[in-house]
Amino acid sequence: MKGIFNIFRKDEKAFTGLESAIVLTAFVVVAAVFSYVVLGAGFTTSDTAKKTIDEGVKQTTSSVELAGDVIAKGTPATPSVDTIIVTLQLTAGQSPVDIGTDNTSGLMIVSYTDNSTYVPDVSWTKEFIGDDDGDSVLERHEKVELTITVPEPSMLQGTPTQVVNREFRLEVKPKIGAIVPVTRVTPPQIDAVMNLR
Repeated sequence: MKGIFNIFRKDEKAFTGLESAIVLTAFVVVAAVFSYVVLGAGFTTSDTAKKTIDEGVKQTTSSVELAGDVIAKGTPATPSVDTIIVTLQLTAGQSPVDIGTDNTSGLMIVSYTDNSTYVPDVSWTKEFIGDDDGDSVLERHEKVELTITVPEPSMLQGTPTQVVNREFRLEVKPKIGAIVPVTRVTPPQIDAVMNLR
């Protein structure tokens, strides 16, 4: 029996309970610091990803939309289409949009294209209809009417065969959000006021 106890008995000292508690505490502290750093980096990354997604959604969704018909005013004697009127409102859930006063000081660009003409920034004026709080910001429950001057030279001016049944395209480009395309065809007969289809 004496030989068996000699196996376990050596001069090496074993870990005491206090030493093992210190080592365990050190592991816990290191793990806590590491997890804090990893979680902090994860929160920063997810916050950056959220901001990127939100900005992408703002840029791809339209902040304004067409509200109602597209009206053209023409001169039957010439014949020509002189102005085009579009009514805009905010898209559901969008933030207010600063329209400005006209194309010279506005934050909205309207471009015009037809078979022979492209103008990247046409002349337009605005008028709020219905609810209006007096500023130039398009807000919820407000509608704004843009009166767009048809640029020259254009297929919408000239001989009757040049003006009637012609397709044109307007692009309303707000500062934030996707463009609002408006494609219409002039009617077979030019009148003073026309509802374009």
